[in-house]
Amino acid sequence: MTGPFNDVERSIFTAKEVLSEDYQPDQILERDEEIDEYRHALEDVLFGRTPQNIMLYGRAGLGKTAVTKYMMDALRDEAAKRPDADELFVHELNCNGQTVYSVVRTLVNELLPEGASEFPKRGLSTADAFEELYAQFDRRGGTHFVVFDEIDHLDDVDTLLYELPRARSIGHITNSKVGVIGISNNYTFRQGLSPKVKDTLMEAEISFSPYDASELRAILADRVDRAFVDGVCDDSAVARAAAIAAKDRGNARQAIDLLRVGGEVAKKRGDDGVNDSHIVEAQDLVQRGRLRNRIRDQTQHAQLLLETLAYLEGRGETPARSKTIKTRYERVADSHAVDPLTTLKSIQNHLSDLHMLGFLQRTDRNRGESGGRYYEYGLDLDPEIVLDIRDEIETERDR
Repeated sequence: MTGPFNDVERSIFTAKEVLSEDYQPDQILERDEEIDEYRHALEDVLFGRTPQNIMLYGRAGLGKTAVTKYMMDALRDEAAKRPDADELFVHELNCNGQTVYSVVRTLVNELLPEGASEFPKRGLSTADAFEELYAQFDRRGGTHFVVFDEIDHLDDVDTLLYELPRARSIGHITNSKVGVIGISNNYTFRQGLSPKVKDTLMEAEISFSPYDASELRAILADRVDRAFVDGVCDDSAVARAAAIAAKDRGNARQAIDLLRVGGEVAKKRGDDGVNDSHIVEAQDLVQRGRLRNRIRDQTQHAQLLLETLAYLEGRGETPARSKTIKTRYERVADSHAVDPLTTLKSIQNHLSDLHMLGFLQRTDRNRGESGGRYYEYGLDLDPEIVLDIRDEIETERDR
């Protein structure tokens, strides 16, 4: 009996997983300077000293998370060989959509002894959660690095970054040491922290710049060797994928996705190899898919503001001032049965973040003494695609 999958063969791909988002390479290419900075910031751990706090900045797809995983694995291996180093624990959390309480609760439950009851989801305060966290750190002992990915998405991040870095110095923990690693897509994240938090952190800062076309070609060539059958992926395909990604945001993830989708296009057509024409066809598919993921990663109110700007853009009413955007945003929020943000300042903060992330264009207007100075915003995306994606997200929520 024949079935729909009987004639499916590998043909082009040998290890397609190498092109997936969760693939962690054994070697990190084109990030030697960042790795060297990271190494200097981490080396105190090898001598049993209190770890330094570290903040990583850069847009999505620039290798921040991959480099961090690589460095943590290497540090664990080296610490195990060093007589002066404490036992090393690494805790990785994504802060998107989380609260300080939920983040601390997750850490507590990760540290609790086997068979212990989980820390409750509700009914206790954030202070209670921190108290239990400190008790579990000291019960375990050793050195703990807590990696907070997308830390800029965390509500009340000042509380978290004020508590953990000073926990040992003020006596909350005595038998353990804690270091914080924050990963942020927002280059201005530190500017929004309170002065006392900035003084407490005393962190090393590592900034990840966009890849250029040459760096992306090197990364892609390595993935091609692993992912595709020998000789099926033309150099022209690698060059085109690298050029497209470099011109856009210098994003390695985008370049790798172009190769993967280009391979899928070639396979679907029945072609024997992947060339630059397949990459060109893949470009629209990848851009739409990545935009969908980027919009999904935003908070609910940020998504509603993007939807608002898409409506205004479609009606030719942009660029628009934040007051105008707020009025329309309130109607959009009401249409989704969501309580809107109530202050103009909160709207302006979200608009500023969306501009920084590349979703919006911002124009600085100066009308002199009579008109004052203000910003106007417009959508830097196709409004129809934004509205389609928002409709998909809301439809999934309603299921």
